[in-house]
Amino acid sequence: MPDVILRKLATAVEEIFHEGGPVAATPLRRGAIMAVIRNPFAGAYVEEIQPFMEDLKPLGLQMAQRLLAELGGNPDAIEGYGKGALIGSAGELEHGALWHAPGGYAMREVLGGAKAIVPSSKKVGGVGARLDVPITHVDASYVRSHFDSMEVGLNDSPRADEMMVVLVMTTGARVHARSGGLAATDIKGEDGLR
Repeated sequence: MPDVILRKLATAVEEIFHEGGPVAATPLRRGAIMAVIRNPFAGAYVEEIQPFMEDLKPLGLQMAQRLLAELGGNPDAIEGYGKGALIGSAGELEHGALWHAPGGYAMREVLGGAKAIVPSSKKVGGVGARLDVPITHVDASYVRSHFDSMEVGLNDSPRADEMMVVLVMTTGARVHARSGGLAATDIKGEDGLR
């Protein structure tokens, strides 16, 4: 399989103090890490692409470790996560699907075995395109207070023959969460859902 050729790595961290309501005692922190890599399948239909997922695993682990460090380094402080891929115009949506396992398993490993499925988004876009990465609670997907997203993008990416793979982590619920549903304190942790 082709090598993973990295052109750029970027991080972004937001601290959210309020969304028009009272100022939170502890601000919500949302962080993203974006890796822009060459898409080895750009420009042609390639039937057998699945082995590239294995090649992406070291990158996923490196990205998860670096993002955790950007958010303070404590796995217990991370309550939400998500992943995504933005594929350049010479690629196809399926190329972004190759990020599902490497990105998701890397975050679960770094966070000590989080149980919930890592939500994901992907799309084909041009240089400067933006991607909304969905976020859910790391141990129970139905925790409504942690349903969130983070918009990511870079002004020079992805080029036509590239893709940008993304990981996102958060330190808590939306800053003014009050829409009910399963509370994080009520997680049973049996199936990654509740």
